[in-house]
Amino acid sequence: MADIVDLADERIDAEMAARLKVLPRFDVKSLAECIECGEDIPYARQIIGGVKRCVDCQHHYEVKNR
Repeated sequence: MADIVDLADERIDAEMAARLKVLPRFDVKSLAECIECGEDIPYARQIIGGVKRCVDCQHHYEVKNR
């Protein structure tokens, strides 16, 4: 018979698996230039993957789309 700790571990594993499935994946290559202003996107930001905007333009985009 499984004890309460084993049941809790199974529940946590299932919950984590479900949450990880819905997270965005950043496996698309980032752009070198911002699609909004045309400024260069720093390499440190590009390695995240899927980046299309510089930090300032991304901030404005997120504020506008709240």
